[in-house]
Amino acid sequence: MAQLNIGREPDYSDLDLDFQINPITGDINKKTGNDAVKRSIRNLVFTNFYERPFKSYIGSNVPRLLFDNVDVITGSSLEDALIRLINTFEPRVRLTNVQVIADTDNHGFNITLEYIIINTETPATFNLFLERIR
Repeated sequence: MAQLNIGREPDYSDLDLDFQINPITGDINKKTGNDAVKRSIRNLVFTNFYERPFKSYIGSNVPRLLFDNVDVITGSSLEDALIRLINTFEPRVRLTNVQVIADTDNHGFNITLEYIIINTETPATFNLFLERIR
């Protein structure tokens, strides 16, 4: 007879892209829970369209927008692109707030994503400073 464990939260996991080896098991470490979701969001933000073989539709124009002027208009475009990106390609979260602040002194954008991890109702925050790399 199969047992159903209702009280258990889903465990989201992903490879740790630092590729560090676990000294005990000899396997590559993995990210779990909110860390796995944050890594996934970071990967999506830095992926351009047509970068993934056979899945050219995954990505955004966020890296391209970093070459525009650092102002409120570009910040608004970034905000729209991030909302569309997360809602389309990250089914594990529900966005509650997206804040993009232009930092003209440092030539970049401070990004704050607030979201809830679905099925756990755990609120989380993802902060990132986006800048053009020369």
